[in-house]
Amino acid sequence: MMAETKPRAGKGAATPAGKKLSAADAKKAAAAAKKAEKARKKASTDPADMGRIRQIIRAYQLTHEHDKQLPFWLIGAFLLPIAVGLGISIFWPHPLYLAFLGLTTGMMLAMMVLVRRAKAATYRRYAGQAGSAEVGLQMLPKAWISTPVIAANRNRDVVHRTVGPGGLVLIGEGEPGRVRQLLASEVKKHERVAYGIAVTTIVMGDKQGQVPLAKLAEHIKKLPKVLQPNQVTDLKQRLRALDAVRPPVPVPKGPLPTSPRQVKGARQAMRGR
Repeated sequence: MMAETKPRAGKGAATPAGKKLSAADAKKAAAAAKKAEKARKKASTDPADMGRIRQIIRAYQLTHEHDKQLPFWLIGAFLLPIAVGLGISIFWPHPLYLAFLGLTTGMMLAMMVLVRRAKAATYRRYAGQAGSAEVGLQMLPKAWISTPVIAANRNRDVVHRTVGPGGLVLIGEGEPGRVRQLLASEVKKHERVAYGIAVTTIVMGDKQGQVPLAKLAEHIKKLPKVLQPNQVTDLKQRLRALDAVRPPVPVPKGPLPTSPRQVKGARQAMRGR
């Protein structure tokens, strides 16, 4: 009895799994993928997927929800330089030049007003919410590396951390008595891996001796510079080892009613990115 032999694939044959697309099919697939990616970005709320104009529109929408006077401030900021330029043109006969200068200045001034009022609206939006210090930390420059909610207790008092030119900073928010105890515990843990780097503590709040949310980022940025970039990187690696042995934090990170992506969107919109 002859053994049954399986036909061997010829040079031009291909299995369904290894089937090669023709040039036309490959082009159609690439076009479909490009169209799908474009649709995804159009529906996305992530600022990384937005163009500059869409970011500005999104920033306006988020700010206007909590600042109903925003349109009037923007219109005033835009028209004021134009009016000044036209007024000067009465004495200096170059109206077109002055009008163009007023137009560009008005656009820049309106953007500055939008950024400023966006920050204020965001702080009002999150003030008093558990984890709101994360919003303030995200306003820090890129030289600062922040880790929200590194420690917490059952009463929802939390401690955040940021490392940058001003050193190692721990920020506590919650009931002052409890949060100071939580900060003291964290200071001892961090001093074991900081190797001589001082640990600065801040209690966030609106009471005497506390730092309000709206002033948190500026307060941290004003700290004396004690670390170089290479020292920040080295300290970050040691802190990563400390975090690796921590038990799970019992509360979610960030302001509770808002997703991290929304917080990120507010931050980037305010920075005009």
